[in-house]
Amino acid sequence: MTYGSTDRTTGPTRRTALAGLAAGAGAVLTAGCTRSGTSPANAPTPSRSASAPAVQPGNPTPGVMTLFKDPAFNFNGLLALGGSGAGAAEVGEVLTAVNAINKAGLSPQSYVETFRKLGDQLMEAPQDSKADDQTTRFRALRAAQYYAQALFFVLGSDDPGGEEQLYKAGRGAWDTFCRLCDPPPVTANVPYGNSPLPVWFFRPDEDTARRPTVILTNGSDGQNVDMWTYGVPAALRRGWNALVYDGPGQGQLLFVDQVTFTPTWEKVVSPLVDWLSERPDVDTGKIAITGLSMAGDLVPRAAAFENRLAAAVAMPGCLSPWLAFPPEVREILQPSKEETNDIWNKEVVPQLSPSAAATMKKRFEPFSIPAMLAARQGKMFTDFYSPANAVKALDISGVVSRIKMPVLVLDYDYEQFYPGQPRELFDKLTSPKDYVKLTTAEGAQLHCSPMAPQLHCEVVFDWLQETL
Repeated sequence: MTYGSTDRTTGPTRRTALAGLAAGAGAVLTAGCTRSGTSPANAPTPSRSASAPAVQPGNPTPGVMTLFKDPAFNFNGLLALGGSGAGAAEVGEVLTAVNAINKAGLSPQSYVETFRKLGDQLMEAPQDSKADDQTTRFRALRAAQYYAQALFFVLGSDDPGGEEQLYKAGRGAWDTFCRLCDPPPVTANVPYGNSPLPVWFFRPDEDTARRPTVILTNGSDGQNVDMWTYGVPAALRRGWNALVYDGPGQGQLLFVDQVTFTPTWEKVVSPLVDWLSERPDVDTGKIAITGLSMAGDLVPRAAAFENRLAAAVAMPGCLSPWLAFPPEVREILQPSKEETNDIWNKEVVPQLSPSAAATMKKRFEPFSIPAMLAARQGKMFTDFYSPANAVKALDISGVVSRIKMPVLVLDYDYEQFYPGQPRELFDKLTSPKDYVKLTTAEGAQLHCSPMAPQLHCEVVFDWLQETL
């Protein structure tokens, strides 16, 4: 791991872009560390720059780390495998599913069918035995993982209209798991516009002593089970409370309530802080927040305006999610809505391969309900302009200087979504800050370290413990 700390143009022609899109759109999906304290030091120069290509030379997942030849499927499979350390998967179950998918022929359909079936099996009683509560509990947690795996690729399958039902299956598994926790998390609906935020408040025990609390924020396509893997047990073991929630563009708010992402994430986080502040078991001076994946953009945005947060962690740091899209995609967006949508519908969509089309549907659905509903009907959305501008609106470059609390910025070898952006965010911060890069030598490469979530949590919570 590498670390650092401080005191707290002209694009391709349209024809070129169009020709490259079918090959380049797949990159959208496949889209440091000692405990440093706050003593002055020079941050290391990261191995990638903002202008670097999306994948470094060499193979980021050598040998047995390559479950699938397609990097998008492989990344998701590695996330499932990594969850096993937190009980959110079983190594044998995942590898058996991988073998079955490869034998059938890797495709969205085979992937969805295999993982959905695995989730269904786990939600049934095990054969030849009566499941006790702990068996039922962790079978449900693993089922939530496998339903989430299927959900990610369902829009490219033969049944895209089953997306909401598949989400509800995963949510049901998650709720079963939570109900059987000891103690079970406190559940509530925190006011937010017309669609309250569902929350799950995990506590080490039912003692009302005030404790540090971490708000765990998901990204653009994660599910609650990911927040278990990337934070809840780590928090509980250290005597912290942990709050898991669905925000706009996520979970229930997206798939059921049909509420898309907002660029003003502080309006999401402030009601959560209000809710926590009313609890007798929360130390209001020690409320921290973490952001996984695209939430590495959302959390710094919230931290710039919500001063009651004591510390923030961006995993990884991100200034502009729009830059995660290949230039061939960004080139489509023009100042005029009419011109943009003409290019999209007349020049781009007719040339998209099925895999590229599925990629675009998946990446734009959290930003456009018409896009999501069209995808569920097996159709391509016709308005590119509106969701593209919604993604662009998430740029936080202009507000980072407002952040006052300590911030930890994570980066990863082979960061495939936001290469260079973690360091850019770190450099813009004027508050106490630390930069940590998780490395290939530790098996912690790729976006969010899918193969090393336990190491990931150690870095984050050691920093939080020291900072607060």
